[in-house]
Amino acid sequence: MKKLLIALLTTFVLFYACSEKEKGDERIAVIKTDLGNIKIKLYNETPLHRDNFVKLVKDGFYKDLLFHRVAKGMIIQGGDPKSKNAPANVQLGSGGPGYTIPAEIIYPKYFHKRGALAAARQDDRVNPLKESSGSQFYIVQGSVYDSTQLVNIAVKKNDLERNKYFNKIVPKYRDSMNTLMYSDMPDKLLELQDSIMAETNRAFIKNSGIFSFTPEQVKTYSTVGGIPFLDNDYTVFGEVIDGMDVVDSIAAMQTNPSTQRPLEDIKFTIKMLN
Repeated sequence: MKKLLIALLTTFVLFYACSEKEKGDERIAVIKTDLGNIKIKLYNETPLHRDNFVKLVKDGFYKDLLFHRVAKGMIIQGGDPKSKNAPANVQLGSGGPGYTIPAEIIYPKYFHKRGALAAARQDDRVNPLKESSGSQFYIVQGSVYDSTQLVNIAVKKNDLERNKYFNKIVPKYRDSMNTLMYSDMPDKLLELQDSIMAETNRAFIKNSGIFSFTPEQVKTYSTVGGIPFLDNDYTVFGEVIDGMDVVDSIAAMQTNPSTQRPLEDIKFTIKMLN
């Protein structure tokens, strides 16, 4: 019995140690470019994005692709397989491996600070679940925002999200609204409008919640910088741990204004370091 207890205890300790090791070990990769290397780490809390990224790297998917979209003060973006050997001046950004990844938005823990690694995606009109591109990613260069700008961004994001619920709710009241608009009952029309807005707000708060920035985010965005208006809409699954000077160099490249593609191709290849 004693030997059995010792064996069970040993097994538990080894399992716990392995679990803690796996929990603490983040995968590290290096993005190699002609302008220098960018070292990134992948978050364990976004396992679908982490594992997909690692698989693509090991499969050689990210070999000799381009940073096909550059927006100074915002992002550098790559991962479109169509960018490999793409002719000059061709607009890129529509390619991928043929699948998407379910969103893993862990907000506010992971946000669009300078150096954040995030997944590109199609917009909400065709992608309401905010699913990520299977291969395209972007790195945040970002800009600095003051507290007033951050308040305005939060207000705008809440208004946009609230409008989504309003647009879903209002059609079922359209006949009643039309009837009251052409009647001599303005008070009833106001009551109905108030009722619609109340229902909209209840749905918004229940399903989305009020968006806000934490004190940590305010401090980061007002000192280090980032892209706060993308928060809670795209999956952030890693960050740069070395080589932000290379990101800045790429972001400074001259681009075609209509496509945001650098006039000089910036190729990259990604390798896993662990």
